[in-house]
Amino acid sequence: MLHEIESGLKNHFDAKLVDELVAAHQEAKHNFYLGGLRLSEVEGGRFCEAAFRMLQGATTGKFTALGKTLDTEGIIKAVVNADAVKTPDSIRMHIPRALRVVYDIRNKRDAAHLSSDVDPNLQDATLVVSNLDWVLAEFVRLYHGVSADEAQKIVDGLVTRKVPAVEDFDGFLKVLRPKSRAGEYVLLVLYERATKGATFDELRSWVKPSMRRNLRRTVNGLVHNDAFVHEGAARFFITARGRAEVERRNLHQVE
Repeated sequence: MLHEIESGLKNHFDAKLVDELVAAHQEAKHNFYLGGLRLSEVEGGRFCEAAFRMLQGATTGKFTALGKTLDTEGIIKAVVNADAVKTPDSIRMHIPRALRVVYDIRNKRDAAHLSSDVDPNLQDATLVVSNLDWVLAEFVRLYHGVSADEAQKIVDGLVTRKVPAVEDFDGFLKVLRPKSRAGEYVLLVLYERATKGATFDELRSWVKPSMRRNLRRTVNGLVHNDAFVHEGAARFFITARGRAEVERRNLHQVE
């Protein structure tokens, strides 16, 4: 999926900018999931610098060279005044405004500089990663010919939660918390899988052999009693409540 998105965007934008955009998005989301709020905001600034240049390219055919200081206010004014017939409203107005918010948080809310009055926090980081998701989804929607909902699903599938307590060995997910119970095992591997989910057979292969006999009952309890897991079409997915439980109990960290 990642390769498809990159390839599609590179048909319209400079390849290096696309690489920077996607890499910054992934790093911001990974850091956010693992509690690196300041790093998420810094990567948000990096994402914006690539996206602003992509807006320049979309409206003028050229962009500020990488490594040179961006005149973001000038870019926003120029993009807004682009030909409204040839340029989508999202490129001219909506994306620039979303980027401005992220860029200001990065530069003025102590994400990248020393300060004594403002600390990076969950509120700021949540706003940053939500805006990054939305901007990337807009680029996908505009340049891949899909609906807004489809674009968002593609973006959601781009980034899996990189969980220190789960290690991937050629597709086999090993939980690095040997004292965990069966339900915790299931939650952790589903947390790692994010929007991919997992089949029951996959879950059965990943848990300890001693957990397999009663695994169906364990999973049913997570689905029906706790609402930590959702059962879809032959696949299981962690819910927002399940993610909150993993994070509240710090289960995603190695013991």
